[in-house]
Amino acid sequence: MINKQLVRVALRYKAIYLGIERNDIDMSSSVSVPVMAFTERLRENGFCVTEELLHALNAVSANELSQITKCINNVMGTNLNWASLVKGWDIPTGETRADHLVTFLANILGEKFGFKGTTLPCGHLIPEGTFPLERYNGCPFCGTPFKTADFVYKGQGSKLKELRLFTDKDMTDVLVSLLTSATPLDETQKDSLTLLLDIYDMPDVEISMKETAMIATKYLVEKGKAEEAQKIFKSPTDVLRYLWYEKTGLVQIIEPKTLIAHAAKLNGDMWGAQQMLAWSTNREAMDAEAKRLMKSKLMLKYDRKACLRVAKWLNNLPMSTHAVMECMNPKRGMWVRMIHALRLGEYSRKKGFEHLKEILDVFYKQSYKTWQGKVDAARKKNDAITVFSLLKQRPGLFARCLFATMLRFGKEDTLKAFEEIAENVPARLLLSLGNAAETYFTPNAARIARPLTGGTHPLSSNPMTALYSEAELKDMQKSVDNLYCSSMKRRFKNVHNENKTIYIDPMLHDIPISVGDRSTTIQDTSCALMGTKFHVEGDAVRLFLQWGKGLHAQHLDMDLSCRISYADGTSEDCAYYNLTCTGAKHSGDIQHIPEMVGTAEYIELSLPELEAAGAQYVTFTCNAYTMGSLSPNLVVGWMDSANPMKVSDKTGVAYDPSCVQHMVRISESNLAKGLVFGILDVKAREIIWLEMPFTAQTLRGANQTSIEALLKRLRDKMTIGELLLMKADGQGLEIVDNACDADESYTYEWALNPAEVSKLLYI
Repeated sequence: MINKQLVRVALRYKAIYLGIERNDIDMSSSVSVPVMAFTERLRENGFCVTEELLHALNAVSANELSQITKCINNVMGTNLNWASLVKGWDIPTGETRADHLVTFLANILGEKFGFKGTTLPCGHLIPEGTFPLERYNGCPFCGTPFKTADFVYKGQGSKLKELRLFTDKDMTDVLVSLLTSATPLDETQKDSLTLLLDIYDMPDVEISMKETAMIATKYLVEKGKAEEAQKIFKSPTDVLRYLWYEKTGLVQIIEPKTLIAHAAKLNGDMWGAQQMLAWSTNREAMDAEAKRLMKSKLMLKYDRKACLRVAKWLNNLPMSTHAVMECMNPKRGMWVRMIHALRLGEYSRKKGFEHLKEILDVFYKQSYKTWQGKVDAARKKNDAITVFSLLKQRPGLFARCLFATMLRFGKEDTLKAFEEIAENVPARLLLSLGNAAETYFTPNAARIARPLTGGTHPLSSNPMTALYSEAELKDMQKSVDNLYCSSMKRRFKNVHNENKTIYIDPMLHDIPISVGDRSTTIQDTSCALMGTKFHVEGDAVRLFLQWGKGLHAQHLDMDLSCRISYADGTSEDCAYYNLTCTGAKHSGDIQHIPEMVGTAEYIELSLPELEAAGAQYVTFTCNAYTMGSLSPNLVVGWMDSANPMKVSDKTGVAYDPSCVQHMVRISESNLAKGLVFGILDVKAREIIWLEMPFTAQTLRGANQTSIEALLKRLRDKMTIGELLLMKADGQGLEIVDNACDADESYTYEWALNPAEVSKLLYI
């Protein structure tokens, strides 16, 4: 039997999992009839296969091929209801706001005031002379669909995506690469890691990322192997992080304000933005509310087994007591509650827990000083020598405050001190410095932060930038660029490499390195990195939104929208309140979902019309109009094909899996009310995949300044291709044009696994 979880994971890496060994493949065998039928089903979904996979499929039974087909159909959504509100919606219905107003009055005043028309199954009266009802699959007034579709178009796509073979070895390699990734995992990678850990034993590898360590620890605890988790914990903060992750599902220990929002979500208790703002200015009220919520869903109750487990973890930490205090002090309030809830005082009095006893004695007596306190004291005195001396003790923290330190103590002295320890700073942190330098040293530049808790937050400029001239700030930025470029080349040069040639896929120059931007959606058909550019093949781009599968019929209003921006600063929206505009057509606003099958909305963009009108960008968004957040398992993305894409004049179905260029699925951890999921550069005919959650019900609430800031940030980031050019320069590798002729080959398929890409940052 084929494992469906493994098929799903393999598809994310453009592969098909087969439980066979490569050595058993007969490359001379002829293709069987079931395999030919299977490849035809793949073609309908927009896929083709490599020669190796084609011959490997001969060793698979017809029943297993059928199971794989069903799994792929499920991932591609071919079994969903893709009917829209309007039939043949590529031809506008001509509905106006006046139609909605007249219908509203008719349903209040009724036929006794002279309104005549058709009463629909939803109960609404549609007056004569308003909506052309023959064009609708449902009620044009309340957005309730009456018809569903049991088919989708197939095989219209002009570009097939090649699938390769994945065996158990490939799967375990993916598992190892995810566990050892030098960058935080996005939601897709976390989901893949969880699925793989359910099937394979955990390998004995070094886990460098704290977020990944939490997933691995949870797996070990659930499997009754808590003792093995000891090697994962390097500090008490790791233990606290796991305890927090165990209760909340979050990998970052967050402050009371954010705790309120998350705990409220767990309790189904939604607050308005005004209430949150009021709490943010009243720390006492905020702490009180946080404690109230902690007593409900986040109540700190542990059984004896859990208490003993944590006591052992802390007692066996390979750290001195003073080092432990350094880690515990920033979260002292949380530790006080955890120590009590876990009965650590009781266990510290038992034989064999002497280290734990010493930790608690020093913690409660507070007979320790912290490194951060010394740094802060020296900063207040403007004692640069002491500040530099302390920062050099902790290279990672020095890197994180490098820019602010340059503004406070000057570029020359700061960079001179930093260069002494630059080689001890993780490469991914150096890369982040280079990516962020331009925006940081630009006064009044729009900056955003994307914390692990989700969403985006605008950041104001450092006020000290006002003390420097534009030329001085540009010089600071250039110095940082030179610093990380020269450091990366030195690192590559110091790595012994006997290879002579390297192949770098041209597509890698359009894919940024995944540092600092992680996706909170799940990508079931491919693993694109934030900022990846997709070239538009045809003259049309079709956005799609599908939601509600598996839910009972109810009012559940999700909206698909886009904003067209022009060079003169003006813009137009294509949304439920404006179904047609320059170069864009909407399929109609559905506000209710049918029973169990879900529903869909589309927007068609005409590039020739947009180009003729002088449009620069089109921003793609989806929003939750009636819910607290986007519906779980909502699917959103876009289609593109050099061939014309059909729209049904009977059901409005316009979905074809073979035309899908990129699609994502909303996970239950994504609590956003709105999501920007792509931007079309009209002139370049490229779609830039990005993900920016926001909190508004409609497109109008999307902050254009934040969107542009994120877009600029992604464009300014170093690409995989640029980093490989540094590697080639540092190691003296000759760049060749053919992958077959290279000692080292870096292809687009290789880049599909971001964890593999991150290995370039291990140096």
